[in-house]
This record gives sequence, C-alpha cells and structure tokens, in this order.
Amino acid sequence: MGEMLDVPPPFYSELVSIVLVRPQFDGNIGAVARSMKNFGFTELRVVGRDSDWSDEVRNRAKHAQSVLDEAKFYDDIESAVSDSSLVIGTSGKREQGSKISFRHFLEPEDLPTQLTNVDGKISIVFGPEGKGLLNSELKICDLLVTIPTWPGYPIMNLSHAVSVICYAWYRNNSSSSDDSKNEKLLSSELKNVLRKEITRLSELIPTIEFRRIGIDETLQRVILRGLPKDDEIHRLLGVIQTTNLAFEYFSQNPDLWDEIISQKD
Repeated sequence: MGEMLDVPPPFYSELVSIVLVRPQFDGNIGAVARSMKNFGFTELRVVGRDSDWSDEVRNRAKHAQSVLDEAKFYDDIESAVSDSSLVIGTSGKREQGSKISFRHFLEPEDLPTQLTNVDGKISIVFGPEGKGLLNSELKICDLLVTIPTWPGYPIMNLSHAVSVICYAWYRNNSSSSDDSKNEKLLSSELKNVLRKEITRLSELIPTIEFRRIGIDETLQRVILRGLPKDDEIHRLLGVIQTTNLAFEYFSQNPDLWDEIISQKD
C-alpha cells in the first residue's frame, strides 16, 4: 500500500507550480510535497527558506522525495513567480464591507474550470502558517482564491489547504481530453506592462487620494480575472496609455480640467 506506480504525470505537472512563502514547520512542508504528488503536481517553489531538508520533512513526504529534490528556492515572491503568466494567491482571511473589493475571491473549483487547457505558466502561492500572505504580497497576485470553511475557525493548516486546491485541480482535469485546443495565457512580460500602466492611471486620475489604491486594485483584479489574451491586452493598453497621456496633460493644466468638469455639471 502507498507505493509509487509507473503512471505518466498529468499535463499540468509542468504548467502549475506550488509556491510556499516562508513556511515555518518542517512537517507541513513534507506533507505539502506528499499532497502535491498525490494529485500530480511536481514543481515546488519555496520563498525565504534554505534548501537543507530535515529528516522530518523527508519522512512526512513519503514517496514524494522527487518533489523535494527538485524544489527551487527564492529570496522573494517576485523572483519566484517572475516566469508566470498567472499568479494565484491564497488566503483564509475573511473581510466584509468595502474591503471585499480588494479581495475578489474565487473558490478552488473555479480555478481549473477557468484555466482548463490554457498555455502558460501558473503559480499558486501559499503564505506562512498563522498569518498567511500579507496584503502587499496578495497585491502581487493576479487572482485570489479562498477555501470555504466554517467562519468560527476559518484558517486551515497549510498542507490541508494545498491538498484542497490540488484536489480541485486534479478532479476537474483528470477527465479532460488531451486533444482539447489550448488557449495561451497572457505573457508575463505583457502582464507587467499592464500592471504598470494601470498603476500609472490610478496615480494620474483626478480623484480623492485615498481612492487611488482601490482604483488600482479593482482595475487589475477585474481585468486579470477575465484571463485576457495578448491581443486583448494590447487593445486595452492602447486605451489606458492614451488615457494616461490625457490625464498627464490635465495635471499640468488644472484650470482646463476644472473647466471641463464644471461644464459637465
């Protein structure tokens, strides 16, 4: 029981990487590796930890030693996901009211449904036990996912959370046809250009200062949640960049902007 079988890995084994940010407990890391192997995931990336695995990590991983042996290590999230067309952040934090506009949470089963047969690297990022990913780290992510749990004790164990996400992906894709047409994800380079232009727009648009972060976050979440392709983003960038030029002009000519607003009123 529990032995490895000679079965080809699923297609997404080279598509999706599991990223652990500052994991604290060796047992959890080993359990994560085992869960990944259970559902056909092979690429583990670790942020903020050395590459020497303890006996506890090895023992908890069981037959997933290859996941540990081939793990990659990084100093920060940015470098860990630099080659990814899509970065998915995970969080168990529940927020209400206006803060919901920042989160835009999906649920585990939504991910494989939307991302079946896509072509492009995907990273799923998990924060450290206890606190999870910081808001500044969630901001780096293109999509956010949460696992529905009882609100009295919503935060899951790290390895359990990885298991749920990996299971949802495997369950949806295990019966997918191999000859389905692939859809190419937005390139990581173009995604970075889009993010910079949206941030520039939020900085230039005439508005109350405290609203700028919300504008930035909402535009990025809504646009990237639609999984746009390169040609769609090129068209959007044309609009955003033209708008940025206009707002830059108005910022240098505030009287003209006030005149236009007064005419609108």
